[in-house]
Amino acid sequence: MQASENSHDDFLFIDDSDEDEILAFGSNETWQVLIVDDDPEIHSVTQLALSDLVVLGRRLEYLHAYSGKDACQLIENNDDIVLVLLDVVMETDDAGLNVVKYIRETLQRKDIRIVLRTGQPGYAPEESVIKEYDINDYKTKTELTRRKLVTTVFAAIRSFQQIATVNENRQGLEKIVSGATELSSQHSLPTFSQSVLSQLRTLISDDISAVFCARGQGIIDNIDDLSFYVLAQIGFDDSLLNQKIDTLQDNQANKQVKACFLQQKHQYLDDSLDLYVAKGDYRAVIHVRLSSPLTEIQTQLLNVFLTGVAVGYENVHLFQKLTNAAYRDWLTNLPNRLEFVRLLDSFAQNDCKNTVAALIDINHFSDINDALGQDIGNKLLSAVGQRIQSIGSDCQLARVGADVFGIIGPADCLTPESLIALFHQPFAAGEQHLPINACFGLCTKEHAQSSGVQVLNQINIALNIAKKNRLEHFAYYHSDIEDQMQWRLNMIRQLRNDFGNNCLELWYQPQLSLTTGKVIGAEALLRWRTADGKFVSPAVFIPLAEYSGLIIEIGDWVISQACKQLKVLEENFSDLSISVNVSIPQFRQDNFVDNIINTMTQYGIKPNKLELEITENILMDEPQIIIDALTKLKAQGISIALDDFGTGFSSLSYLQKLPLNRLKVDRAFVTDINKEGQSVIAETIINLGKKMQLKVIAEGIEEIEQQERLIELGCDEVQGFYYAKPMPADEFINFLHQQS
Repeated sequence: MQASENSHDDFLFIDDSDEDEILAFGSNETWQVLIVDDDPEIHSVTQLALSDLVVLGRRLEYLHAYSGKDACQLIENNDDIVLVLLDVVMETDDAGLNVVKYIRETLQRKDIRIVLRTGQPGYAPEESVIKEYDINDYKTKTELTRRKLVTTVFAAIRSFQQIATVNENRQGLEKIVSGATELSSQHSLPTFSQSVLSQLRTLISDDISAVFCARGQGIIDNIDDLSFYVLAQIGFDDSLLNQKIDTLQDNQANKQVKACFLQQKHQYLDDSLDLYVAKGDYRAVIHVRLSSPLTEIQTQLLNVFLTGVAVGYENVHLFQKLTNAAYRDWLTNLPNRLEFVRLLDSFAQNDCKNTVAALIDINHFSDINDALGQDIGNKLLSAVGQRIQSIGSDCQLARVGADVFGIIGPADCLTPESLIALFHQPFAAGEQHLPINACFGLCTKEHAQSSGVQVLNQINIALNIAKKNRLEHFAYYHSDIEDQMQWRLNMIRQLRNDFGNNCLELWYQPQLSLTTGKVIGAEALLRWRTADGKFVSPAVFIPLAEYSGLIIEIGDWVISQACKQLKVLEENFSDLSISVNVSIPQFRQDNFVDNIINTMTQYGIKPNKLELEITENILMDEPQIIIDALTKLKAQGISIALDDFGTGFSSLSYLQKLPLNRLKVDRAFVTDINKEGQSVIAETIINLGKKMQLKVIAEGIEEIEQQERLIELGCDEVQGFYYAKPMPADEFINFLHQQS
């Protein structure tokens, strides 16, 4: 055996056995067990793991073979061997499989139980080995903890003893073996139970009737009592399924089932059977109506069969637990994200047109979790899940994220109005009554793609759009959305590439004093010229740069270029300043202030020659970060301007806190300023600036009448097409020379 196999030997020492698997010792007779493995350590640990095991009143006696050849010789010379624990890979890769062939084909020993063990399953794939060889179990060595080894040995020896007892009825045994294969393929309680009853007919008689019963709690959905329920039936009516056994309307059968369960043993009568199925914590009773009493052979076969049924019944429960762990949400007991994708697969592929899939995202749930604690948060989620379920019995609900629920249902039931209405009343979470709201992303069957994953992506896209919508908290997916997203991704990719290839340019729009008419500076404006010579509007690419995070790199480059231009201007126009726009992502950088100061130092620029422009809207997002950074920058002598004043939603209280030098009157208030009654807002901003001892500059001047009105109102400075359009750096220098 290779060294890699030895690394798993410790699994045999894990003490996960149950006391009821070690029976009281009651005889000096033994069961002979042959251990076949080329690794002596495997022999030792196997014998040690089984050292105190008594099976059916007998201890185990061990024989040892270290090669396939030795194993064949031992089995040929010893008729009392009942179980072979056989390694697959020994002197050859298929040595173990050759031993199996020798036992079954050459020696014709059908009674010996063979458990194949391997540390290298790749040499003998389980599925093909099970199909091609007559073996009783196949385990990797990493699977064989003490408990599983004990269970495997116990089941194998019991199987040998029962086969020996009823050997004359080989046909019945073959039915049991084939039935066990069928049972092992069942992974749900209903199908497993029904399969058991079908095989009982094969073993006993075609004219039996039977019900498979168990306590409903934890087995049948929405059942929380310990009454006996029918999981499967044969010979009766399907209306019994998932109903209490009382529905059978047979008092005698009802009493027999309960007695069998309480006494924990089979009950054999001439006209009926009550078979007790138990393994671990899982118990059930099979009630059978007979047309004639069982024969002794039938009874013995039934005992063998029920051993496998008990193991299978436990396995089905364990598989169901694994399924629940994989596909159910532990908190709400709703389907989870994986199961919701499967539900969406059905939604996408069925022919029902009048259906909708949706995501429901609770707004600001993290704030509730942080403020009130996770326990309250969990109770809130459970309450939300229960209320959403009330929207309609035809709807399928799932919890697909921390605070996101998914739902599928009829279009006339799942409307934005009905979903929003679910959140009109507060939710009870412990002693708290919490008013919350949510956003909704929806996709109709008409627009759904062909797989669950694709549909989930579609409704997630709609949900993200709904979150950004300040007026309506819902959005339906439509094909244009994905086209827009693809366009955005392509534009971001192109912007990133063009920025790396120096395709972005800084242009300058002159700013003039209304008092002297002279140029006092310029606003630096970013321009993107693509490879084909066309320009992309800043209104298009600036939001894309902010969305992608590229605005930080671009912003640093703009400040560097502005300082470089100021250095050029020092030679002939040292009194001019340059104004640069900055955005909120730049302020979030820890080193934002230091970067600006270092860049100015690098180019030897006086701080008062650089002005930073911020828009009013960025104050809505983390205003204190903005104020703190600007205060530090102004302390260095850098000028601060507030752009688009009056167009945003910020409080005037922030205006007092900002370390400003200039207010900028937006073009929206300048366009009709020379018309009757249209200059009120501009006049208010100019007067406010004077009260706060700030310079006021108006932008968007295109007519002499606008300039004249601004002079009347006492505005200090202007910029606009009336004076000059934005221009590249070299043209700006020429413009300055012409003006001078």
